[in-house]
Amino acid sequence: MARLGLPPRLRGPSDTDIVEALFFGDACGLLLLDATGRVVRGNAAALGALGVAVGDALRAHLPAAAAAALERARGAGRSATFRAVLGPAAAERVLSLACLPLRAGATVLSVADRTHEQALEERLAQSQRLQEVGQLAGGIAHDFNNLLTVILGGVDELLARPQAPDALEDLQQVRASARRGAALVAQLLAFGRRQTLMPRVVSLNEAIGNAAALLARVLGEGVRLVLELEEPGRMVRVDPTQFDQVLVNLAVNARDAMAGQGVLTIASGHRLLLHPETIGAEPVPPGRYATIEVRDTGSGIPPDVLPHILEPFFTTKRERGGTGLGLSTVHGIIRQSGGYLAVESTLGVGTCMRILLPRHEAAAPWEKPTGEKQRGEPPLRAACIGDATEVAPRGEVLLVEDEAPVRRLAERTLIRGGWQVISAACAQDALELLEEGERTGHGPHLACVVSDVVMPGMDGPALVRALRETRPALPAILVSGYADAPLRAQLASERVRFLSKPFAMADLATAVAAAVAA
Repeated sequence: MARLGLPPRLRGPSDTDIVEALFFGDACGLLLLDATGRVVRGNAAALGALGVAVGDALRAHLPAAAAAALERARGAGRSATFRAVLGPAAAERVLSLACLPLRAGATVLSVADRTHEQALEERLAQSQRLQEVGQLAGGIAHDFNNLLTVILGGVDELLARPQAPDALEDLQQVRASARRGAALVAQLLAFGRRQTLMPRVVSLNEAIGNAAALLARVLGEGVRLVLELEEPGRMVRVDPTQFDQVLVNLAVNARDAMAGQGVLTIASGHRLLLHPETIGAEPVPPGRYATIEVRDTGSGIPPDVLPHILEPFFTTKRERGGTGLGLSTVHGIIRQSGGYLAVESTLGVGTCMRILLPRHEAAAPWEKPTGEKQRGEPPLRAACIGDATEVAPRGEVLLVEDEAPVRRLAERTLIRGGWQVISAACAQDALELLEEGERTGHGPHLACVVSDVVMPGMDGPALVRALRETRPALPAILVSGYADAPLRAQLASERVRFLSKPFAMADLATAVAAAVAA
């Protein structure tokens, strides 16, 4: 091994052997500085990371704060560790520097590139923040949607009665505001991946084609919509309504980026991943995926904005009423559907939103949501508040709801729809009422149970299971402001219908009639 070119003052066997051992093999980035702070020797890892050459004054290559920290450590003759951030913002490198003073003012400096580690830490911190927001959304959704259900139900009752023109206008404004509040909660739940999805297997090409008419109206006359649909088309398992919302949100963003003039292209395709890949900040497992690309010819997204566009409440359109929930909602829906979202953008050229969804091999026809009843269900008329006409044969409905205002509105609605109602504030009260009836020989013949999901004590799913121990065919409807993943799994495997809060009282009457008739 060749001897290092140490200054004469350092030619002691101890220091030389130590320094040579440290440099041997370039195991990590190392520099040797003389008493003036110039680079005497360095291995490739350190010289390349700092952009210095032998003979350079290191101070000139470091940010002011890092250079000052190095000088303080050298002046005090003690070891120290500090950090330096080098390069432009678009290609920053985070370096960890540690100095070890030697005799005669010389210093050994170790250099470690922490850029990747720093990025991982930031992603973890962001993921934790997003998880906290999702938990917050789920926590407030139940109570907030209960309030909105009461508001909407009360307004519907008032609108069913004769009203003065001014009062009628005010009530309609209250109802519209409540529905906007419900839409905002739904966006938060979508971002937090806690909304209730009703997925089914659909043809991706037909789903995009059916959404095209809606998108054309959203985009306006100045934006040309182009569909590039790969044949044969792939099947995916999504909630069609939420899939439409994804495309609409992306189309609105593209329209704004193009200032109402340009070309929006929606393309379908497929991709096979043989190894794990990273898309955005998320690892994507190997598998077969269907792809959707939404490409615009807009102004593009600035590099400093691009890393933040999926964050909740981040918006560049605050003055135009932007909430910052559009893209975070899209991301939440896609992830809740098992998919992934990648964003590519070039200033002055445009943006491409690329979605990967797991392919589903089973063929199934596209069912366009039209609001009509599905085949096999009897034609039903929604019961309006104040309408005393029966919509189903008389029967007894067990209504379990811990929010008294919601319970009273639901009870009145069902009675007006022709049902007898047994109401309870919690699952335990409901079971005790049924047991008391059986002991006295006047046990009810339940046609259906309607229960809130989240209640004190026993929750709605547990109540349904308890009732079905003696009534295995009992129709059941669960209502809630949100449904987490375990509940969605239960709904998929059990014969339980779900009604999302806030709901119109007419929807409840229709749901009960459909559940009993099924």
